[in-house]
Amino acid sequence: MTKSFDDLLKKVNECSKKKVAVAVAQDKPVLEAIKLAKERGIADAILVGDESLIRPIADEIGMDLSEFELINEPDVQEAALKAVSLVHDKKADMYMKGIIDTKSFLKSILNKEVGLRTGKPLSHVAVFELKGIDHLLFLTDVAFIPYPTLEDKVNIINNTVEVCHACGLENPKVAPLAAVEVVNPKMECTVEAQTLTEMNEKGEITGCIVDGPLSLDIAIDPEAAAHKGASDRKIAGDADVLLFPDIHAGNLVYKCMVHTTEFKNGCILTGTSAPAILTSRSDSTETKVNSIALAAIVAEALAK
Repeated sequence: MTKSFDDLLKKVNECSKKKVAVAVAQDKPVLEAIKLAKERGIADAILVGDESLIRPIADEIGMDLSEFELINEPDVQEAALKAVSLVHDKKADMYMKGIIDTKSFLKSILNKEVGLRTGKPLSHVAVFELKGIDHLLFLTDVAFIPYPTLEDKVNIINNTVEVCHACGLENPKVAPLAAVEVVNPKMECTVEAQTLTEMNEKGEITGCIVDGPLSLDIAIDPEAAAHKGASDRKIAGDADVLLFPDIHAGNLVYKCMVHTTEFKNGCILTGTSAPAILTSRSDSTETKVNSIALAAIVAEALAK
């Protein structure tokens, strides 16, 4: 069972070597991550961007560009389209955001001719290894859908469960979170959490166990679940997936983890025909490398 990023990296080594296409690659943190991913045998890369800007950065970080395919395209929008088309045409397996704004990056993904559209809604998954928790936590959606509807939440679960399965979790436990663990008609997210649970019980959401509403402490802390008399719940401190009621809750928890805990993490965009690596400018190089590794595992699962 995959319980850590070390386990994920072992799974990467079992995969065929993957290639990531980077849109607007003239970005030092991204090139540092690409260099490390190459050195660790995680993935090769095709760099698309302004060569006159990429080369000085590569020299600064000791990156040998002769080891990578480099496509010179100074125009930002064209660079994104060329990079995403490489993935669309199966010349690369994953698509990564360089120094391009998120809106333009997403626009390239949704391009009708060369993008990665599947007809499914997109959603974001952040995977965390946290000290004190003996398994990986999948957080969703912390970065993409602001106020998910019930239908959105079904799609988010389905997208995230695919990632869980790719990572070796056969039947992940999904916790739709709320401030409380009981249904309150005045708190819509608790009503929707109950509906998601019932849909899972009826076989309308598959490949996982859904139990909600749950407060965060009951979802991730067995001792808290016992103290609150929730040990008989389907999820009692052992959730794999934390489904947030909205982007505010998700993003606040994400940033709290990043800035106050010992952690490793990686993030990808899902619902696409190939994994898209959408990290923040503030994310560390290690997070970017972990995101490439996560994307490689998902790409392998999609290929199968």
